[in-house]
Amino acid sequence: MIDLRFPRRAGENGGEPDGREKKNCGGALCRKTLEDIFAGCDDFQSRCIVPSPGAGGQLFICWLDGIAGGGDISRDIIRPLTDLLRTGRGVSAQALLDGTVYSSQAKYRRSTDEVTDDITHGSCAVVFPCGEAVTFEVRSQQVRRAISEPTMEKSLKGGKDSFTEVLRTGTALVRRRIATPALKVRGLTLGRKSRTQAAVMYVEGVADPAVVAELRRRLDAIDVDGVLSTGMIEEYVTDRPRSMFPQVIHTERPDRFARQLLNGRVGLLVDGIPVAFLVPVSFPEFLRVPQEGGQNYIVSSALSIVRWGAVLLALALPAFYTAIAMYHQEMIPTQLLLSVIASKQAVPFSTALELLGMLVAFELLQEAGLRLPDPIGDTVSIIGALIVGQSAVEANVISPIAVIVVATAGIAGYAQPSQDLGAALRICRFALVIAAIAAGLYGVVLALALTVWYLCTIDSFGRNYTAPWSGGGRRNLRRTFLRSPLPDDKFREPELRTPDRRKQA
Repeated sequence: MIDLRFPRRAGENGGEPDGREKKNCGGALCRKTLEDIFAGCDDFQSRCIVPSPGAGGQLFICWLDGIAGGGDISRDIIRPLTDLLRTGRGVSAQALLDGTVYSSQAKYRRSTDEVTDDITHGSCAVVFPCGEAVTFEVRSQQVRRAISEPTMEKSLKGGKDSFTEVLRTGTALVRRRIATPALKVRGLTLGRKSRTQAAVMYVEGVADPAVVAELRRRLDAIDVDGVLSTGMIEEYVTDRPRSMFPQVIHTERPDRFARQLLNGRVGLLVDGIPVAFLVPVSFPEFLRVPQEGGQNYIVSSALSIVRWGAVLLALALPAFYTAIAMYHQEMIPTQLLLSVIASKQAVPFSTALELLGMLVAFELLQEAGLRLPDPIGDTVSIIGALIVGQSAVEANVISPIAVIVVATAGIAGYAQPSQDLGAALRICRFALVIAAIAAGLYGVVLALALTVWYLCTIDSFGRNYTAPWSGGGRRNLRRTFLRSPLPDDKFREPELRTPDRRKQA
């Protein structure tokens, strides 16, 4: 039996009131109520159509200009209605649902809340005097960004498209790759005020139903005014929201997203965010790249080993150098030791202060390069790395060996594909350097052991964060570092507990 020991989330207080604001626009569904709700909104557009005498009251048509296409509304909704009313026949909600107007998506509504939700999400509402309404989705193409190439996850042999801010565009890109009715899309709304649309995606029969249910429960428990960024969702759905290590896979590539769904993970797409989420996750997953399946398995395995080595260098190299230089000089070869001593003779700062200062300068340089526009950012990086660094060495402010160590660790940090994991590793790098200053190699080993222990305590939707190193996946430890030939890779990851483990004959 599977025991998912999910932690108790905020808001689960045994049925007690949680203070959640209920969406209630109030009032009867009519023209005056909608005009009062959207009072002060200059983009609120409306039109009344008066039928022939004896055919009932007037029809009220309203929409929000900009997110709803005015041309489509005039051509597909208003014109068919006016043509029909000229004949002297009445129009009912059922007639609109049966195809009186030229719109593929029609929804019958009887409450003001439902109508206002549809209008704010790009629909046009036709309100009847009897308190009924029919809404038609006529979203404007002006607010949609064209599908472009991925910017953060470069594609070598995969697809050249990426997710956009439009939710339905994202689901369509995934449907192109998984053309089966087993691919389920469960919609929901997030945020009291933003009313952001989202979709939970999974492959039925492959994804664990317990994970799907738990993800939906945690999303339903989010009670905030607005959901406008990735972090606003991640911190509410993860098991350890206060942990610096990432617990959600972010991807802007539909092919990687589809591959993970077929492996048994559950995905989340949010309207307005061109990045998809995937759960559950494990630490080794952040070191895999999307193009692994498009390369030769020997090349892919070799590059995987390189990435793992780069992680170790980025994490421990500055701390290792600090410990050796301060406490364990006997471990340095004589010739190298003489060279290090000669380079540090004119430097007024200690090794500890030198390394910490260089690490801080590297972080400042990186932040400046990221926040500035691309042309200026490149210039700042060149000036900071070459001119300032070289001048500091020539002025005997820092030693050349310190520059080499910090630069090597920084470059190694960029070899791993996840920026979220890279940020966590940089923080751990500072902690390891401080441990090395305090206790040498003993402190470094102790700090690394504590880091590994902490990783083992993290769970992701009932799955151990360090799988397949732990949690029953030891027989698959080899695939952490090596990739098997695709014909031999017949089963899905056992730690995902998929109902259907076999993925190929």
